[in-house]
Amino acid sequence: MNQLGDAYSPNYILHPNIHQANPKVISARGNYITLESGQRILDATGGPAVACIGHGNVQVREAVTTQMDQFSFCHGLLYSNSAAEDLAREVIDTTNGAMAKATIMCSGSDAIEAAIKLARQYFVEIKQPNRVRLIARRRCFHGTTLGSLSLTDKAGVRRAFEPLLIANHVSYVSTPNLYRETDDSENTKDYVQRLAKELEDEFQRVGPHTVCGFVAETFTGTSSGCLAAPPGYFPTMRSICDKYSALLILDEVICGMGRTGTHHAWQQEGVTPDIQAVAKGLGGGYAAIAMLLMNQRIVDGLDSGAGPMAFNHGHTYDSHPVACAAALEVQNIIKRDNLIPNVVAMGKRLEMGLKAALSHHPHVGDIRGRGLLWAIEFVKDKDTKEPFPVTAGVARSIRRTGMQEPHNISLYPGSGTVDGIAGDHVLIAPAYNITAEEIDQIVSLATNVIQTVLGHDRAPEM
Repeated sequence: MNQLGDAYSPNYILHPNIHQANPKVISARGNYITLESGQRILDATGGPAVACIGHGNVQVREAVTTQMDQFSFCHGLLYSNSAAEDLAREVIDTTNGAMAKATIMCSGSDAIEAAIKLARQYFVEIKQPNRVRLIARRRCFHGTTLGSLSLTDKAGVRRAFEPLLIANHVSYVSTPNLYRETDDSENTKDYVQRLAKELEDEFQRVGPHTVCGFVAETFTGTSSGCLAAPPGYFPTMRSICDKYSALLILDEVICGMGRTGTHHAWQQEGVTPDIQAVAKGLGGGYAAIAMLLMNQRIVDGLDSGAGPMAFNHGHTYDSHPVACAAALEVQNIIKRDNLIPNVVAMGKRLEMGLKAALSHHPHVGDIRGRGLLWAIEFVKDKDTKEPFPVTAGVARSIRRTGMQEPHNISLYPGSGTVDGIAGDHVLIAPAYNITAEEIDQIVSLATNVIQTVLGHDRAPEM
């Protein structure tokens, strides 16, 4: 059916593919989605790593209805509500004192947009108004609003909107990529120092006194396919930020809230941010919700300013009580059911299963991840790491094949893995309460799909 629908089922949604409507979901329970066609799909990704406790949780539904029985809406600029206060306290408690306050909005893009404005207002309040620049990283995705898109160095999503972006205030340095940018001639420590010099040089190039902060995904997600920083990277970047009194702003929209095996991905990096964005694992898909966290330095800066002693930002549905009630119950379930250790255990099982099944495949270049956030990067040539031509649409083809009989598995496609345009990967990010049997099923189905599209494995050379 096309976007115009047919005589019996007109379609009024502008779907991402304007020529083809997305398959329609009619129900979802646990780790399975049922389509209008009757297909039952194993949801191996929860969308882009969203459905962290699976679908159809009764406790979340009850928390939502309880809140709605009390009240459904109050405007966050005029009122507070217990659901929002309790959620903020719950999340801040997981930082073990590193973060001090939070503000709640509707999406990851909103949170990154707010982070940009918060960083700017902080420096205005402490009387450093010349700080107007941000340094981000290449090939990373931070959102689709104009501010967050300005931080996003991916030509495919930026191209049409370039004239509208704050391009004069954003520059980029390299994203660590242990698969593509290191070899035996350079050890990890030297690689970190090379990346540190690049950031230091960029501060000097643009003028250290003009920089608000350095923005990075602690652990990358859909855009570049689960790239981890090498050991020592973030403490080194933090020291450079501190040297120039700039902020460290971490985007944990996809990797935060337990996804990589700790509540916050930075808790595995030996560093704490000044500002942090979280979203997908916060509400687990039960509500449109995100959160911006800030440390005491930021709070004190706002408090010391000559302005109205308020963060000059907000939207109609910020701190929405129903969304906050849903997210609070998601976080309660993660804590009550001790799900983060399961993320670690099942993540190891997923890693071992994928590598055993696919590491020798001639078109599988890399299998990488942490916790329950994993990517498989595909290459045309395994030895040279040459990507497939963009026109081949490998990741999309794998996604499409997975959604067909007999596979019935949802894998999340990513493109532009190498340079923002070329390169293919798929993401696997199941729910935190996934079982060992379901992990094994994901490995088996994903392997079959990849072999269907790219051909079968070859035996490893002995």
